[in-house]
Formats: sequence, C-alpha cells, structure tokens
Amino acid sequence: MAAGRVHGPLPVLLVGLTVVTGLVDAFSYLSLGHVFVANMTGNVVFLGFGLAGVGDIAIGASLVAILAFILGAALGGRWAVDRAPHRGYLLATATTVQAALVVGAATVAQTVGVGGTTARLTLVGLLAVAMGGQNAIARRLAVPDLTTTVLTLTVTGLVADATTWSVRLRRLVPIVAMLGGALTGGALLRWVSTPTPLWLAAALLISCAATAHTATRRPQSSAWQ
Repeated sequence: MAAGRVHGPLPVLLVGLTVVTGLVDAFSYLSLGHVFVANMTGNVVFLGFGLAGVGDIAIGASLVAILAFILGAALGGRWAVDRAPHRGYLLATATTVQAALVVGAATVAQTVGVGGTTARLTLVGLLAVAMGGQNAIARRLAVPDLTTTVLTLTVTGLVADATTWSVRLRRLVPIVAMLGGALTGGALLRWVSTPTPLWLAAALLISCAATAHTATRRPQSSAWQ
C-alpha cells in the first residue's frame, strides 16, 4: 500500500517496459545476428569475442549497439535532469519518443527487411537509442527493482538477500516479465513475421504513454510526483 502511494502506477508501467525489453532483444538477437539492443553486458562480451575472432560475431553491430545505447541514455538522462517534470509526465513523454523510434524500426524491418548490412545497423541503432533512453528514464523514476533492462542484480537480490516474501515477489515480477517478452517475441518471429515483435513493443509503449499521461492528470498524482 505504501509503495503504491509513493510510486502510483509507475511499477506496473515499468513492468510493461520490461516486457518491451524482452520483445526487442528477441528481435535483435534472433533477426539481426548476435547483438542485443537493451542488454549491454551481452554486447560487451560479444565485442570481446569478435575482437578475438571467434564466435562469428559482427563487431560493427556490437559497436553500433553500445554507442547508440550510450547516446540514448545520455539524451534521456540530460533531458530528465534539465526538465525535472512530474515522473508521470516524464514517463509519458519518454515512452512516446521511444514508441516513435520503435515504429521507425518496425517500418524499416517491414519495408526493407533485415537482410542487408545497412538495414541491420539502422535497426540496431534505432532500437539501441530507444532502449538507452528507457534505461535512463527508469533510473530517474527510481522504482526499486525495476530497471526494465538489467536483471542480474534483481536475480541476485532475489536469492541472496534476507528479506520478506513480498520483496522477493516484487523482484520475481520483472524476471517473469522479461521472460514473457522474450518468449512472446521468439514465438512471433517463428510463427508470424519478423517485424511483429516490434509492432507489439510499439503498441505497449503507446499504451504506457497514454496511461502515464492520464494518471498524471489526476489530483492524487501529487502523492507520487
């Protein structure tokens, strides 16, 4: 109850963004080669493999993903600090921009495909910028255990910390959310079409933006600003 008053609808919305992470990383890893657009730990490891000349890793894709993610995180972080709006408006605006980037990527995948090097790097860049911004905004929102893109510390805390079952459940939710996003993304790639995970991710982002905007306009939103 207290957490709900402090953070309002933000925890639920950030769980939705965690699902988005699973969707876009499923698309990028399975359709664009060995590259993530949200989880940079994997890209750093892949870059090391590529530099060593093993694993059939595309060094260029890993570099583009890392640099684009940094750009998105830098822009998102700077904008959040400079504007310092209500957290609901911050999330609504950020997810609107993120949705536009994901729609752009889905359009590229739908019209051009993912076979060419230029198309693949464009998709990696668009999606990594979007996910870097998401990560920066999640840090600014500061909802415990909901970073939306990184689960290593969440998994560690789930089993290593001596804490209550309610906290353990709170940490389990984003793990299940990302698993569900990745599972759904993989199934859509296999049974529907290549761009479909991106269209679904964009729909979730638009829904998140609309929900955050509506919730922020309510009088009780002052309790979680």
